[in-house]
Amino acid sequence: MQEERSFKQPHQLILEERGRLSVSGVQDVDCFDESLVILFTSLGRLVIRGSSLRVSSFSNETGDFALEGQVDSLAYSEDQKAGGGFFRGLFR
Repeated sequence: MQEERSFKQPHQLILEERGRLSVSGVQDVDCFDESLVILFTSLGRLVIRGSSLRVSSFSNETGDFALEGQVDSLAYSEDQKAGGGFFRGLFR
């Protein structure tokens, strides 16, 4: 069983020419397709919209996430993942 993180991971976002995005402090990837990616970060929910989006890497251990494609918008909200996900609730 993975140890739950009790501290906030440092959060950083780097967008390179709207074609390459790196994000740290990612706790979970909620959904992704070629036009929408939703991440849960240490600072809230991050919604990424664009076209031809593809996840190039994600490490659950380090919280590092990267994607490529045309990034059109980035939006944060305070919505946090309730309860830590479906499977976490099943195995408590």
